[in-house]
Amino acid sequence: MSTFPTIGILGGGQLGRMSALAALRLGFDVHTLSPSPAAPVEGIGHAHVGDWTDMNVLERFVERCDVITVESEWAPADRAEEVAAGRIPVYPSGNTLHTIRHKGRQKNALRSAGIPVADYVCCHSLDEAHDAARSFGFPVLLKKFEGSYDGYGNATAYASEDIGPAWDALAADDGLLVEAFIPFRRELAIVVVRSASGAHVTYPAVHTIQQDHRCHAVLAPAPIASATAARVVELARRAAEAVHAVGLLGVELFELEDGSILVNELAPRPHNTGHFSIEACHTSQFENHVRSVSGWPLGDPSLRVPAAAMVNILGHRSGMAGTTGLREAMAVPGASIHIYGKREVRPKRKMGHVTVTASTTEAALKLAEEAAAHVQL
Repeated sequence: MSTFPTIGILGGGQLGRMSALAALRLGFDVHTLSPSPAAPVEGIGHAHVGDWTDMNVLERFVERCDVITVESEWAPADRAEEVAAGRIPVYPSGNTLHTIRHKGRQKNALRSAGIPVADYVCCHSLDEAHDAARSFGFPVLLKKFEGSYDGYGNATAYASEDIGPAWDALAADDGLLVEAFIPFRRELAIVVVRSASGAHVTYPAVHTIQQDHRCHAVLAPAPIASATAARVVELARRAAEAVHAVGLLGVELFELEDGSILVNELAPRPHNTGHFSIEACHTSQFENHVRSVSGWPLGDPSLRVPAAAMVNILGHRSGMAGTTGLREAMAVPGASIHIYGKREVRPKRKMGHVTVTASTTEAALKLAEEAAAHVQL
């Protein structure tokens, strides 16, 4: 009988893949469960495919595990908790995912905790959306309550006539979120790790560079004053406590021109903006996620290099994935290339990333972009 614990991961995308690899390195046995075949985790640990909402499927999965976690806020943690019935822990909890996966509930939780966010209204009718937009002044952002990510599910309304089409495209039975547009200096992000005991650590705050509403690059550390970095850490920890997070919580924020900070969105899982930590930090976000949900001591999240940059590799066509340019990318000095093993490529789908460490973020970004540009999927 193995003396090492078994971790179960609900989900088989790239976040599940990288979490599984970190767990295997620590000696864990790893089981993943996906509702359909998931190429990123095939051949890594024990990859199971089945209806993850089916109690019988979940029962068989729970029996194999000592702890269960998720790679996505859409995973059925609540049903896994029901099946586990106190036998093993499930982190993050179903309640945490329920709060975060719905943008209205998420914003309400943050506001109730006194955490600064942009002005918003949960609109239940088209008339309410028009009223909110007039109140905030154009432009405004309209966001699906559930299912919006990486630029999907959001729309910017620049005038009243934009509201109707956005409502038709995005509104669910309970409506959508209308949010005031925030002119910001830069976008920031931070990953906080929290254990069930309340112990927590935070990774360095990073500067995120967006292109076409998607994260293009991440620079660590962010070029911000020490007082601003301390404020970001404070807000991230308060957000984790507000949603009772256990495991990783990705926190996206805005730094405004006056130096103040607003929290934008939360993600209860390993986060794209923390991928740099694999090469750049003493303990990667994926290892610390495994440690935190398992009740193990948390690792040092600090940088072990002066600076790092991560650049996402996105798809540019539709069809079966076939990678070219890897040799050229590997020839770029210091480039660490991660390909996620997805079988199908779509325009703007995340297919991998490149991280470079260097003496400055500017130098790291130049090399990371050079390497990423070589890789064509």
